[in-house]
Amino acid sequence: MTRLPTDLDRGRSGDRGVATVWAATAVAVLITVLVGALDVVGAVAARHRAEAAADLAALAAATQAARGTTAACARAGDVAAGSGGRMVLCRLQGWEAVVEVELAVPSSLVGAGRAHGRARAGPVAAQPPVPVFVRGPAPDHRQ
Repeated sequence: MTRLPTDLDRGRSGDRGVATVWAATAVAVLITVLVGALDVVGAVAARHRAEAAADLAALAAATQAARGTTAACARAGDVAAGSGGRMVLCRLQGWEAVVEVELAVPSSLVGAGRAHGRARAGPVAAQPPVPVFVRGPAPDHRQ
């Protein structure tokens, strides 16, 4: 004896696998968002590393400023390379060194990019300016 299909059987047969498709789509979207967030975090971290490398390279160049631009920039390039970056700009302005460093940023979604950091270093002024804070009228010191 054969059983006739009921309305309940017909409704169930048309929805088979839909939950699996929705679940797979949700997992794919979640993974894409997670990978994108990790790429953003990696880019921010690379920028911080590039800025730190530029700071160190500028300090190294400033310590060699008395020996000239060539020696100062050579030292800055060595420090930038030691920090994992590449120096793209180095110049002396008086006793101040200005250095720019770039660093490769690996990214899984958009390919590789570059992070840049720029820094300036030099001697401090002999007498730094003293800030003046005024809170109302000055006291009268006359006697």
